[in-house]
Amino acid sequence: MTEEPIRDSGRAVWVRSLSARAARWVASASYLKKWTVLGVVIGAVAGLGAIVFYEALVACTHLFLGVLAGYRVPTPIGEGAHVASTSGARPWALPLIAGCGALLGAILVFRFAPEAEGHGTDAAISAVDHNPRGVRFRAVIVKIVASALTIGSGGSGGREGPTGQISAGFGSLLARVLELEPADGRIAVATGIGSGIGAIFGAPLGGAVLASEILYRDDFEPAALLPCFIASAVSYVVFSSVEGFSPLFGYVASYHFTDPDQLIWFALIGVLAGLIGLLYAKGFYGMADIFHRLPWPRWVNPALGGMLVGAIGIAIPEVLGTGYGWVQTSLGHGLLSIPLWIVLILPFARILATGLSIGSGGSGGSSGRAW
Repeated sequence: MTEEPIRDSGRAVWVRSLSARAARWVASASYLKKWTVLGVVIGAVAGLGAIVFYEALVACTHLFLGVLAGYRVPTPIGEGAHVASTSGARPWALPLIAGCGALLGAILVFRFAPEAEGHGTDAAISAVDHNPRGVRFRAVIVKIVASALTIGSGGSGGREGPTGQISAGFGSLLARVLELEPADGRIAVATGIGSGIGAIFGAPLGGAVLASEILYRDDFEPAALLPCFIASAVSYVVFSSVEGFSPLFGYVASYHFTDPDQLIWFALIGVLAGLIGLLYAKGFYGMADIFHRLPWPRWVNPALGGMLVGAIGIAIPEVLGTGYGWVQTSLGHGLLSIPLWIVLILPFARILATGLSIGSGGSGGSSGRAW
């Protein structure tokens, strides 16, 4: 009767001893050795976390939008290049489906891990700034499930925010186990953010640079660059080994730059994109503030937001889900098949839909935009 407790106690002692030895090695190792090893470990786990979240999102999208609504979501080149349904078999069900998915996600979040509310990026940055060791493993699990439910049922949001928070959770766990100094703990969590985003978006270098600069408004963290580059490369290889190495988006191969005057148009597009980005940020946080002021329990807000997004999706299905497939469509001749009024209104409809889905407290990412 006493054999099992003794065996468990022996395992616990062995684990603590191993953690202590690893912590001593980390404390005495040089910067390059330390972050090469830790970068590889964080990247490997971030890649696995991205796989789990991606597969959960695919499964939820198939169940909610494919089976229940009868709507086939378009996907980019790197995910099969599936074409969208011309119309859903049961479009009238979209408000109910999106509302139920968001409600299920909200119940999980507010019952078990309130820090998993919203897009996740702010929570991850807050962990870096204030408590690198404080991200709970429970929040990681809840974020995976709740975000898959919210976005998979039609909520407007991206995959990067949840993945960044998921992998930041492991960086925080590593900081606790190895008793990293506060500065190293900050780098570990930031490295988790970048490697997760780089893996699921197929952009390891972009993820590394993003993690170094996203922590500040007007600066970047140079000490995080090397760990982020290592971790992002590893996480990308791990994720792509399972999901494929194809680029997420295809491109228009027939385009050739020949006229320097075209740079004027590119500059104009850049200015307009910057203005839309400012409008998006202001609109998103303005919507979040409105929802926070409502008098009823906060877990109701995501369900209400989801129902409204589903209603918008009946007329403009481009606002549903991540929108990556519609980006792919817009890169080629498929853009001509989209009515002009949708092309013109979609940036504003997407801003509204993301505010309703994620600004309401729903779990997801704020990086999913269709235009």
